[in-house]
Amino acid sequence: MRFSEGVIVGIGKSGGGGATAKAAAVEVFFIILVQLVVVNLAIGGFVKNWASPMLLLAFALVLLAYSSATSAEIVEHSFHALSDGNSSDSGRAIMPVGMAMIGGSVVQNLTLSRLCKQQVITAVNGSLPGPAIQVHEGDTLIIHVFNKSPYNLTIHWHGIFQLHSAWADGPEYVTQCPILPGNKYTYRFTITGQEGTLWWHAHSQWLRATVHGALIIQPRKSYSYPFRKPLEEFPILLGEWWNANIIDVENQALADGHGPNVSDAFTINGWPGDLYNCSSTGTYKLKVVQGETYLLRIINVALNNELFFKIANHTMTVVAVDACYTNPMVTDVIVITPGQTIDVLLTADQPPASYYMAAHAYDSLGADFDKTTTRGIITYGNAASSTAPMPTLPAFNDTPMAFKLYSSLTSLVNGPHWAPVPLKVDNYMFVTEGLSVVPCEANNTCGAPFGLAFAASMNNESFELPTKLSMLEAFYYNLTAGIYTTDFPSYPPAAFDYTSLSNKLNATLMMTSRSTRVTKLKFNSTVQIVFQNTALLGQQSHPIHLHGFNFYVLAQGFGNYDPVTGPKMFNLVNPQIRNTVGVPVGGWTAIRFTANNPGMFSLLYL
Repeated sequence: MRFSEGVIVGIGKSGGGGATAKAAAVEVFFIILVQLVVVNLAIGGFVKNWASPMLLLAFALVLLAYSSATSAEIVEHSFHALSDGNSSDSGRAIMPVGMAMIGGSVVQNLTLSRLCKQQVITAVNGSLPGPAIQVHEGDTLIIHVFNKSPYNLTIHWHGIFQLHSAWADGPEYVTQCPILPGNKYTYRFTITGQEGTLWWHAHSQWLRATVHGALIIQPRKSYSYPFRKPLEEFPILLGEWWNANIIDVENQALADGHGPNVSDAFTINGWPGDLYNCSSTGTYKLKVVQGETYLLRIINVALNNELFFKIANHTMTVVAVDACYTNPMVTDVIVITPGQTIDVLLTADQPPASYYMAAHAYDSLGADFDKTTTRGIITYGNAASSTAPMPTLPAFNDTPMAFKLYSSLTSLVNGPHWAPVPLKVDNYMFVTEGLSVVPCEANNTCGAPFGLAFAASMNNESFELPTKLSMLEAFYYNLTAGIYTTDFPSYPPAAFDYTSLSNKLNATLMMTSRSTRVTKLKFNSTVQIVFQNTALLGQQSHPIHLHGFNFYVLAQGFGNYDPVTGPKMFNLVNPQIRNTVGVPVGGWTAIRFTANNPGMFSLLYL
């Protein structure tokens, strides 16, 4: 189906991903609808109550615009989603750049040996992670997805704008209906105005846990990085592993109305590392040459955990986040939310030896979480055999460190694809987000307080995905009745002390309702949203991901946002530009973006 006149942009929780509300099974969507046909953009906000162990915020925008960019090359590949067979387990496969390719990629189940157990997972092309796709800015990417798994499936291209290709964005029942088992679907889109590290993943249920891979966008040919050219580049995907079928984990949480079982391990490029049982050979290894500089493209592909990452005896220089260049920032540790990417330069400037890289959770909630540590090994060429030093990671609950790392980044002014912050704001929204509760279905007793079921909510609305028609298709054919409404509130229904623990378990405030509501925006309007964390059922740092757009992170803080003093904190000169950002525990984040891209795009509170 082709898109011609308008698109809906949605903000919401992806069906399998994002930072988790570990104490709940929840999902939240907020949608913006923009219609160029009437010169008006409609922004719609809707929040879905998904008894899913993650908190997801969906935001949809419908915009119509036309791009003058032309593709440089066509890169064609096939994903085969499989559910049977053995894995090559390579963990790293990069497609050549600028070539027209037809591959043999399949999404299906395969069996891997991890943590003393044979576990069946769903994966792409027989490997975990799936293939890394490498293209140039300006290329057109064609992906044929063959679903040979037993599950419905869609693929989301996390961070890609999808200019003039809103149908290809991928969220299930937002821009498309799912690819049924035994069927295939082709995604085609041109990558315009973006370069750096992004990624792709399943956007149906929790399949994202194992159906994912890197999407690397090189500068156009004859262009270069705005930093020293590295000798080599390595994707570093930080994930989670369950000794269970991930769909069973999700379904159990949905049925019980409480948080999911925590993961059994973290992974680096699919390997847990030698701190886990039966994993002495299950450790990712990276070889370097002394004196050379390398580009590590770090991606948090975990469903539920923000992660600290560190390399023993080495510093890293952050040069980009979410495919947006930053002013160089030297650090010995990074923190990264689910969905985010961070590009760092690593110089092998230590004595020839082996050194551990390691990651573990950053947890702000204090409930049950995975307290294990994954690690890989960096080995210098010609290094003598020795015991590799282990980095000292921050404490699990080191919120001051996490906040410093999240809030210290600034964008590279006048760098490739940089644009100044729009100063005139057309639409203001204040959106509370956090855990709420809904009645337990089928007269069961659920695991949330008072026997209720956890649900994520935004402005006291919990999003309900349609099941008969995708929202973009409903908009396109003017069949929106019974699919969604355009009355998502721009402000919460009641003002209260959002972060005060005195309101914890306040029965009047913590109940929410299910709906599929969107908000309308005028095309090319500037939108400012303040996301406010609440403490009704516990405070927790959460990431928010906006499909189809980058946004400026104007400011972040703790406590309740103050509309008088808050704007005085805004960085309007060189704020970091991202597609995924964390809302601090018990705090707020202010973002701004221009609604200039037609499509139904989700803003996910992960």
